[in-house]
Amino acid sequence: MSHGTEPRGGASQPLLEREVEILAIHRAVDDLFGAADRTVATRRGGVLTFAGSPGIGKTTLLGEARRHAADRGCTVLFARGGEQERQVPFHVMRQLIQPTFAAMSEDARRDVLGTWHSIVAPALGLTAAPKGPTAPDPQGVRDGLDWVVTHLTVRSAPVVMVLDDAHWADAESLAWLTAFAARAEELAMLIVVACRPDEIPADAASLRSLMGRQGTRPHELASLTTGAVARIVRDTLGENADDMFCRECWAITGGNPFEVVELAMKGRDRGLTPHQDNIPQLRDLASAVKGSGLIDRIEQLGPSTVRLAWAAAVLGTAVPTGIVGSVAALGEAQAAQAIDQLRTARVLTVLTGLRRKEVVDFFHPLIATAVYRSIPPGVRVAMHGMAAQALVDDGHGAAAAARHLLEMHPEGDPWVVQQLRQAARDSFSAGAPDAARRYLARALREPPGIDDRAEVLFELGSANLLHDPHTTINQLRTALEEPKTEQSLREAITYRLAQALGHTGQLAKAAALLAEEARRATSSRTRLRMQAEQFKWNSVRVDEENSPARSRLLAQFAKRITGRGLAERHILGLRAWDAALRGESAVTALEYAQQALDGGMSWTDQDFGFEVPAVVALTLMYCDQPGRAEELFNSAVVDFESKGWRGAHLSFVYTLLGYVRYRRGRLAEAEDFVRNGLQIADRIGQDIPAQWYAIGTLIETLLARGNVTEAKKVAHTYKLADGFPQAVVYPDPQAVWGKLLLAQGRIEEAEQHLTTVGRRLDLRGTRNPSWSPWQLDLALAQVTHDPAQARATATEAVARARAFGAPSIIGHALRVAATATDPARSAVLLQEAVEHLEQSPAACELAHALIDHGIALHTMGDPHQAAQQLYRGMETASACGADALADRARAQLASAGLRPRRLYTSERDTLTVAENAAARHAALGLDNTAIAKEMHTDAQSVSELLSAVFTKLGTDRPGLHRALEG
Repeated sequence: MSHGTEPRGGASQPLLEREVEILAIHRAVDDLFGAADRTVATRRGGVLTFAGSPGIGKTTLLGEARRHAADRGCTVLFARGGEQERQVPFHVMRQLIQPTFAAMSEDARRDVLGTWHSIVAPALGLTAAPKGPTAPDPQGVRDGLDWVVTHLTVRSAPVVMVLDDAHWADAESLAWLTAFAARAEELAMLIVVACRPDEIPADAASLRSLMGRQGTRPHELASLTTGAVARIVRDTLGENADDMFCRECWAITGGNPFEVVELAMKGRDRGLTPHQDNIPQLRDLASAVKGSGLIDRIEQLGPSTVRLAWAAAVLGTAVPTGIVGSVAALGEAQAAQAIDQLRTARVLTVLTGLRRKEVVDFFHPLIATAVYRSIPPGVRVAMHGMAAQALVDDGHGAAAAARHLLEMHPEGDPWVVQQLRQAARDSFSAGAPDAARRYLARALREPPGIDDRAEVLFELGSANLLHDPHTTINQLRTALEEPKTEQSLREAITYRLAQALGHTGQLAKAAALLAEEARRATSSRTRLRMQAEQFKWNSVRVDEENSPARSRLLAQFAKRITGRGLAERHILGLRAWDAALRGESAVTALEYAQQALDGGMSWTDQDFGFEVPAVVALTLMYCDQPGRAEELFNSAVVDFESKGWRGAHLSFVYTLLGYVRYRRGRLAEAEDFVRNGLQIADRIGQDIPAQWYAIGTLIETLLARGNVTEAKKVAHTYKLADGFPQAVVYPDPQAVWGKLLLAQGRIEEAEQHLTTVGRRLDLRGTRNPSWSPWQLDLALAQVTHDPAQARATATEAVARARAFGAPSIIGHALRVAATATDPARSAVLLQEAVEHLEQSPAACELAHALIDHGIALHTMGDPHQAAQQLYRGMETASACGADALADRARAQLASAGLRPRRLYTSERDTLTVAENAAARHAALGLDNTAIAKEMHTDAQSVSELLSAVFTKLGTDRPGLHRALEG
């Protein structure tokens, strides 16, 4: 559809009694240019809102804002909500952005939008919706729109964004605008919004918040006084208008500016003398300005003109004249004549659209509403059908026609079903799943033919999956019961239904469904795929009846397959994960993980999901290969972002990247990643899996950093202890809660929870302390009151860790075991723990073991070796960001009378091998290019190495020789 690029027609009227509002506009625009020195740093944007009843002058005031901003050299973006377009996704955003890109070629648009093109271009109507099974999620599109508008603001600053009739804005645009408004001030952008507060939809709470942002009230426009009304009347009808006549104008209109101007204009058209003797005629004219009187006046223009007004009301804002005439069933000449009549009557105005075509719009929204409501119901429905057909025929596509199809009565029309399904696909591709659900639900009511019904149910169920999975279950079960369903469709329905059951915690039903459908399948590949899905859902069931049996069956399957297809590779990946959970040899787990990865795995295959690639990556992490795990998760981030999946998928991956960093001892980075993941999860909703994962990982990370208070705050905010999820989550939420209780000194409670975790996990056969170190935390709780029991618990954990064989968990278990034994034995265990951890990537756990070993050596009377271990532990803990652990080492050094920092005999000791080599080459007089050649690297890398050298040695290039030799 076209969008008008010019203000609505009509003679401009002076803005009376709006001085305060105009001053606010001028000041806000002035702020965009900063103080007198006009430095960028002093520029300030913001949000300016106006509220008022229909006809009170909001549009005129916003017109003044646009004019003033343009006169000052601002880039002005303008949009208007439409009463008939509220269900058209991104209708407002397209008005705001399309004019900027309208004159560009497709290549130029791609260049400007960069990697965001495929995500935001369909939403903005800049390109056709791409075909394919994947589509961006709403958050991904909103993030893309953030980038587009930010880029535009930086490039074309200062920018003023104006939205009129915001109460009629579509939900997708409104969701973006209300979230983005917080950035207006930092971007030096002014957002100006006007709406009718009494007509804000009940589900548009974000708009109410925007109107009262930061506790400020919107500028509420008041009715005009008698003096202002008299000024308008005399400007229009002549200075001889008497006071009684002017006062009557005010009384009739209530001081509503639109009605005052229209009444005065009608009086002028009729040649009415503005004298009190003509007040009766004035009242007759007033009835023709609005409501039934307005409709009577239009009807007097003839049936063809009435039909064209109806067509324009049905089609909405800024529609090409040709389409309006077609829907009105008028020839070109008749349509042109009708438009001229309606223009003269101040009902319609003609604008120039983006494609340089003439488009029609109503002179005021009040007129459009009155005309639309005056159309007989049967005629209105029929005209919506004609509008849908005309839009499709004119090349505007199914998405443009869809809102009209929603207004039609169901008649079993295959064309309607086809267009609604296409509109749903387009909406999905544009990141507007809510609109897709509306279209598909309406298609189902048409209804579709018996051959298509299962497919429509499947599409609708898939659309509802993330929004309303319980409804999805009912729709997909109905789809499975349809008599005419092709086998391939039946399989797709089964997989999606299993996902819905899994997402609603009905994991047993998901597995049972897959087992039943596998028995019906005639293809061995299909049965294998369904078996893979069964394994996946059973692996996260807390209530699984016989986990060991499932593990044995999985192991048998994995022995017989080679990873030829994705289903086989998923089974191999699940076998690797199961081996890690059960505490089998890390070598075995790694072998299966590698087989799963060899043929390639997809993060964005919606049928298979991303869960198996994620657990394969985590298997690598538990087996002490976190670097490879990070590589996989980094590729997931790239894949998700390229698809516009910036919701739950991205939340999971950020959290799991944080978990990997936590396990490596890079705690500050871990906290940053997990907080990002939690922030995304919070935007999606409460009590969702992405949130459970992030909460547990964040608490673990905070505890490792020694920030017990903040960890407690997180647990309280998200009500961690109020109920644990009925699915397998890692780290285990109840185990995390037990660890937090232990850190707070609530020993008895911690012991109860950790014991419960142990019974639950042992029953499932989950025995690997690397996956859940509940035994190690339980031993630390027991050692405070029952050292013998703690020793038994820790000994069992050490045995399990040795069976798994990863150095990091062996070292961790040995460190804990050392707390429950005598000092001499403790020192031996800690020495072994250090030796194992030195062979692992677990830096924070190494720091812990070094410090414990140093303390044990000091107790044993070996202060020199104790100091060495304490210094190493303190430095490692500091590098990890484990502040409390570093403070503990520092305090121990101080109590032993040692310096809080190690004294190096030379700062040369702090140089890395590469830094030392670069420094020695530079000391010999080689420049960076020559050094790069000697070291087989590039000049930039040499520059960075030497920068580190200069910082550490406290010298510049000429002083290098002395610093290295001195």
